[in-house]
Amino acid sequence: MPKIRLFCITFFLTFASLLSFAQQFSTISGTVTTSDGKPAAYISVGLKGKGLGNVTNEKGIFEIQRVKPGAYILRVSAVGIQNIEKPVAITAGENKTVDFVINQNSNQLNEVNINQGVNKYITKKSEFVSKMPLNNLENPQVYTTITKETMADQLVFSVDDAARNATGVQKMWESTSRGGDGGAYYASRGFIAQAKLRNGIAGNVTGRNDAANLENVEFIKGPSATLFGSTLTSYGGLINRITKKPFEGVGGAVSFSTGSYDFNRVSTDFNFPVDKDNHIYARLNTSYNYKGSFQENVYDKGFFIAPSLSYKVNDKLDFVFDAEIANGRNTLKPFVFFYFPIAQLGFDRADQAGIAYDKSFTGDAMKQKYNSSNFFGQANYKFNDNWSSHTSFSSNYSFSNGRGTYLFLVPNSYFDPKASPGADNLSRADQSTDNSKIFTYEVQQNFNGAFNLGSIKNRVVLGLDFLRQNSDQLFYSIDTFDITNKNGTGANYNNFTETNLAAFYAALPNVSKYPYNFKTNTYSAYVSDVISVTDRLIALAALRVDRFDNKGNSDRAGSAPKGAYKQTVFSPKFGLVFQPIKDQLSLFANYQNGFNNVNGIDYKGDSFKAEQANQMEGGIKTNIFNGKLTGSVSYYYIKVKDIVRGYNQDANNPNAQIQDGNKISKGIEAEVIANPVDGLNIIAGFAYNDNHLENASPDVEGRRDAYSAAPYSANLWISYKFNAGSLKGFGLGAGGNYASDNKIVNSVSQGVFILPAFEVFNASVFYDHSRFRIGVKADNFTNQKYWTGYSTMNAQDLRTFTGSITYKF
Repeated sequence: MPKIRLFCITFFLTFASLLSFAQQFSTISGTVTTSDGKPAAYISVGLKGKGLGNVTNEKGIFEIQRVKPGAYILRVSAVGIQNIEKPVAITAGENKTVDFVINQNSNQLNEVNINQGVNKYITKKSEFVSKMPLNNLENPQVYTTITKETMADQLVFSVDDAARNATGVQKMWESTSRGGDGGAYYASRGFIAQAKLRNGIAGNVTGRNDAANLENVEFIKGPSATLFGSTLTSYGGLINRITKKPFEGVGGAVSFSTGSYDFNRVSTDFNFPVDKDNHIYARLNTSYNYKGSFQENVYDKGFFIAPSLSYKVNDKLDFVFDAEIANGRNTLKPFVFFYFPIAQLGFDRADQAGIAYDKSFTGDAMKQKYNSSNFFGQANYKFNDNWSSHTSFSSNYSFSNGRGTYLFLVPNSYFDPKASPGADNLSRADQSTDNSKIFTYEVQQNFNGAFNLGSIKNRVVLGLDFLRQNSDQLFYSIDTFDITNKNGTGANYNNFTETNLAAFYAALPNVSKYPYNFKTNTYSAYVSDVISVTDRLIALAALRVDRFDNKGNSDRAGSAPKGAYKQTVFSPKFGLVFQPIKDQLSLFANYQNGFNNVNGIDYKGDSFKAEQANQMEGGIKTNIFNGKLTGSVSYYYIKVKDIVRGYNQDANNPNAQIQDGNKISKGIEAEVIANPVDGLNIIAGFAYNDNHLENASPDVEGRRDAYSAAPYSANLWISYKFNAGSLKGFGLGAGGNYASDNKIVNSVSQGVFILPAFEVFNASVFYDHSRFRIGVKADNFTNQKYWTGYSTMNAQDLRTFTGSITYKF
């Protein structure tokens, strides 16, 4: 409680001071028309050299908010028109109106290919996907960007919520909040991924991935080890969080949100100059978040602070420093595992299991403490117009201590061998962490350049990377505390408490412990070249060499490390893009590689080599009607080779292993982001994934991997905002997600267990004013019971309502 009081006092003092700052701001608005008096739509209007601006709507109207007092040059610009500049002087609290007339008439303007579109749900360029500024249509890789505007319309508070808009991405597990375990687990293209990158380098978290400081979230598809390495990525892709940066001026926002299951959240965003010469700007994003659950004794509460600082030394050199500091307490939502053959349970679907949906199966909250600290720094130096240097540093610490309860179904035959198939009971167990912590450090140096070889333009990145992980994690567990009725009515139901569990551990002669005490160093170098053969034909070639050094695993008693090994891996990448209609339609193909380092020896005594994944993909990308319609359709084929599997043909060594397993994962992804008329925005996606194991054990040979998520998935969001008239600023949105049946158990020995297909629908209503925003959302408004998970069944949230109010200054 003292912390909450202190936070509230700080919040209100900050709020009061921000109100005083807000009085200094002004708004510049006006219209841009063509020479024949028609509205000039989608024209860029901004303050020259200040990074503040906007785009005219279909009626030619623009508005630039948060302008502090001073003298400026207001510039109108677009591809194909002559720039227009006007001086404008602003005094404190003054709102200024400035109108422009461009030289082109309306017919001429319609023929211009304008760079700026009004589709607020898209970004046309990414600096991270290829580690260089590259337009989406030029990039042979598929990725989805969830913008801050999308997150605002949907009242998104975490990466989990944002992921609902990413085509082919399904959340499998909530965050376990364990040190080193990262945030939530997702599936992409048949493989598990986590949000371990931040602005392109290491930025792991321990608990939920808060959205307080997020500008965008990138979901980059397919094996991506060539530019990002293997430690922070998966064969299905990676998730990159792009954070808010300081900007020139004073401004920000304060928000309060509340909703179902005692949800309460306060967040602030404050940007301000540090020095009188305006070379240094700072930005502070914070949040306090408390969320209960439809299941008793389940909650998550925590603080999140993200300060950042930018320092522009001169036109050539600038620095950016920022941090993410999070800490909190929570309890895990129930995970139901399967340790007995499905045939013994008497049912093979989650909706037939009869497990009480609203029960946590704990007598009180099994608490866990977690925290993480991320510190980042970047130095950018511009040698000339063609060459620049970017030096980045990341330091991450994550920690957890406390309980990790889990459940598993117990068949009736366990008690009575003659009993018919059925399972009336759950076993309650625990896997706790003991002051577990992991440190991650990354230093990355990139040189970006552009040069011509004859008439052929080259854009290159030359990179060096060092990544260190230092782990001191300790897990301890019990397989069974007790057994209780699955409907939550057993006489002993309330016995599973923190006090009783601690006493249970104290009475054990031996406790199973699992230390993960290791150090690894990874040294990497890479090069990537984007070659513009013609203005319509682009080729990409990249190569990484990766030296992995594992110092071995030990324990806290200081025993000598065991299992040390080293591996060197080469990771290539190729791509080809052809634009039949320049800047509007591209045909692309790629070959991408991923790898995982593997330790051990096979049945012959030979050391294992790194496991490899190779993807072939081809498809179409579009950006037409001045950015009103963007999208992509692609087909991919991923083959993972050199998977280690059991080798049971050696009678003298039945546990011997061989490295010849394969996994084939292939599928289709289609995504559309549209803005057909002013105010209407649409996100729609469909994905199909088919995968199976080859050269695997007979138990799973030819079967779909049980860790792959549902084979079919779809997402949709439609939002409309009134931009004129008496309803100006009012908007509403609706959409949802679909996933087909998901086999989370799929083997000969264990059988098949299915999480049923589901459709979840969400909606929001909002009013957006220049000074405030009010929003209300309903998630899962049909109140559907559904489950996610991989190898587990995890009940998901029932219907929830959330309201939010934001003051902008």
